[in-house]
Amino acid sequence: MTPELAARLEAAGIQKAAEGRDYCMFVRENCLALVQASAGEFTSLGSSGIMTEKGLAYLVWQDGVAMLSSHGSQIAADSDQVQAIRKFSDDLKKTIWPPDEPR
Repeated sequence: MTPELAARLEAAGIQKAAEGRDYCMFVRENCLALVQASAGEFTSLGSSGIMTEKGLAYLVWQDGVAMLSSHGSQIAADSDQVQAIRKFSDDLKKTIWPPDEPR
């Protein structure tokens, strides 16, 4: 990870929580996402999720209703959870791939 990327992540309040061969996990508060890496570069962002009482849950939509899906169960997502997940995902994308830098 470059010093520039580390500084952008810190400024956004995002931390790298784990790193594997092909993925890194990034977190902020109770939101997290896996980002795929290849040849030392981040290549794609997986779904962002949020930690709940039942573990990691991903935001899904059913008939226009926001739901948190985890371990075979789904519960309705409240507007704060939807906003937190979307903001985290958007901030992470902009931090890893700034719009003013070529990919």
